[in-house]
Amino acid sequence: MSFDPYEFDRDYSPANRRVVTESEYTARTFLWMVLGLLVTFGVAVFCWVTNLTIYAYAYVPYIHWIVLVATLVMAFTMSARVEKLSVGAARSIFVAFSALFGFTMSIYLYLFQLSSIIFVFLATALYFGVLAAYGHFTKRNLADIGPILFSGLIFLVVFGLVSLFIPALNAFDTIVCLIGIAVFLGYTAYDTQRIRYYYHYFAGYPDMMEKASIFSALQLYLDFINLFLYLLRFLGKSRN
Repeated sequence: MSFDPYEFDRDYSPANRRVVTESEYTARTFLWMVLGLLVTFGVAVFCWVTNLTIYAYAYVPYIHWIVLVATLVMAFTMSARVEKLSVGAARSIFVAFSALFGFTMSIYLYLFQLSSIIFVFLATALYFGVLAAYGHFTKRNLADIGPILFSGLIFLVVFGLVSLFIPALNAFDTIVCLIGIAVFLGYTAYDTQRIRYYYHYFAGYPDMMEKASIFSALQLYLDFINLFLYLLRFLGKSRN
């Protein structure tokens, strides 16, 4: 999920003065990502401790589909309308998305051992940090791996949908998890490098820079969450 600043009708050329430094802009983006993760895991733990997840699944029909559709609408709204959204709206959508996803994440606290979840979270943070650092500091242009990563993402989505109707495909879960881990490690480096491109393109336009920062944080947030989930499926120990 990404937007191309060069498709915008308005003139967002980088000729005007810069409002913040690149390091400040990058730090702000990662702080938003961390905030999103804190909201998600905070909501997940709250739903687990209070058994809100169990009650919701028991008394609200199709709750998982309702939450899924809501999060997809928010993500696509952020992607397609980031230029027209106000800064406040972009922030609100990001926080709301993180909270709703926390409800979805809470189910994993029932399925996997807590010690296993903590271990996988730390492993995810390590792998994510290494690839984010690579994406930030490398001189190589990672734009050429974008189509490869997108193809891998499409494969994961299609395989996930097909496996709902053909349970026998679950026998390939280990291979799919490895592909998923590779895809989102690649996206971590790719999306981290794109922070720099957004910064230079929108420099001089504070509102657009703020919205681009939040959008980049959403991309990194999704990279982290998906990497965590594939690692959990691959390394996690179930409660059964």
